[in-house]
Amino acid sequence: MSLNACAALVEKADPERFRAAMAAPVPARKILFPLYAFNVEVARAPWVTKEPMIAEMRLQWWRDALEEIAGGVKPRGHEVVDALADVLDVEGAKLLDGLIAARRWDIYSDPFEDQAHLDSYIDATAGHLMTTAARLLGQGDLGMVADFAYGAGVANLFRAIPDLEERDRKPLLDGSEAGVLALAQGAEARLARAITARRQISAAAAPALFAGYLARPVLRQIRKDPGKVARGALGLPPLRENLRFTNVALRGWWR
Repeated sequence: MSLNACAALVEKADPERFRAAMAAPVPARKILFPLYAFNVEVARAPWVTKEPMIAEMRLQWWRDALEEIAGGVKPRGHEVVDALADVLDVEGAKLLDGLIAARRWDIYSDPFEDQAHLDSYIDATAGHLMTTAARLLGQGDLGMVADFAYGAGVANLFRAIPDLEERDRKPLLDGSEAGVLALAQGAEARLARAITARRQISAAAAPALFAGYLARPVLRQIRKDPGKVARGALGLPPLRENLRFTNVALRGWWR
């Protein structure tokens, strides 16, 4: 029942990852849905309250749950925690703890300190989730997964810019078109490196990357027209998005 609850939560709050998980074999879904449900809970924790202290407490609750899982003790009662405890190991718990720590940035309105700070945020929030999923599905070499996750994470950040700015956040170091283009090109370079190394991903772990199916077209759109970020005009029409996802799921995540 806890797995069903995770799937329902992801379906409602994160339809792209829900679609990605449903395209995976059934055994893989038992790993992906708890991870994606955990990500939903953590990602929304900073936004459900305007009180920073309460948001900090919500994130700490999840850090404590991960500590219980890593320590091998019976974790607190919660449907997502129950499902997560069934699939997560110590290494995964530590990586996801880093994801939660990075999400503290979402609570406050301070800008990123520098490029290294922004990169570490993307690597933790997008990278730790995807690499944990891939490793639990059987992937050994995670370098190319981390590169792919960075590209997908930056693409998702760009798509969220209008909403983040409306919430008084400062998600970009340089919001000019030149700055946007530079960040997109850096992300596209890491994405291209992952695609070059695509033979390193095992067939069993490939579904962990399905959730990044929009990364390549979004970064290409920015390269052609950086102004689309400010206009909130990124993404594909529904029919083209459906066709792209089908292509990715059937023929390869690198398409």
